[in-house]
Amino acid sequence: MTADTDCVELLELLGGKPLVLVGMMGAGKTTVGRRLAARLGRRFIDSDAEIEKAAGMNINDFFALHGEAEFRAGESRVISRIIKEENIVLGTGGGAFINAETRELVRAEGLSIWLKADFELLFARVSRRANRPLLQTANPRETLKNLIDQRYPVYAEADVTVVSHDVPHEVVVDAVITKVRDYLRDQNRT
Repeated sequence: MTADTDCVELLELLGGKPLVLVGMMGAGKTTVGRRLAARLGRRFIDSDAEIEKAAGMNINDFFALHGEAEFRAGESRVISRIIKEENIVLGTGGGAFINAETRELVRAEGLSIWLKADFELLFARVSRRANRPLLQTANPRETLKNLIDQRYPVYAEADVTVVSHDVPHEVVVDAVITKVRDYLRDQNRT
């Protein structure tokens, strides 16, 4: 089977259902999501970018002005609006799927894919930029480890898990397409 055939089959199995990428900051949700959307002929939406548009400010400024609780409330509102769209790939912020209401909404309206990466890869990626408000701490390494400990059990509730390694993004996209297709095939058999 060719990659194009895999995409065609995946799209048929999905109907218009949104694909929702979840996982830690630095897992590749935006980068992989853009490439996945392009391969599937879908529109990519980044929930963080949508929040910034709605708020009229970047996420760091929003956190500084309003705090994490208000950010999470806004994030939930934005995702509940976006997820009703068909034929999209939605990249969510690292904390979005942790919210029980958002998780239920994703379960009802979309198909969730956890991009799972190990600690060292995540830390290497997030250390390149200073735009991670949750890591603006005295010990960002420890903070990231704590976030992983808290979040990984919740991310594990996603429909599909794809391990994100330090490989070309297209390799991860191929893995997402294959795993989601296989998951939907299994769902159709039951």
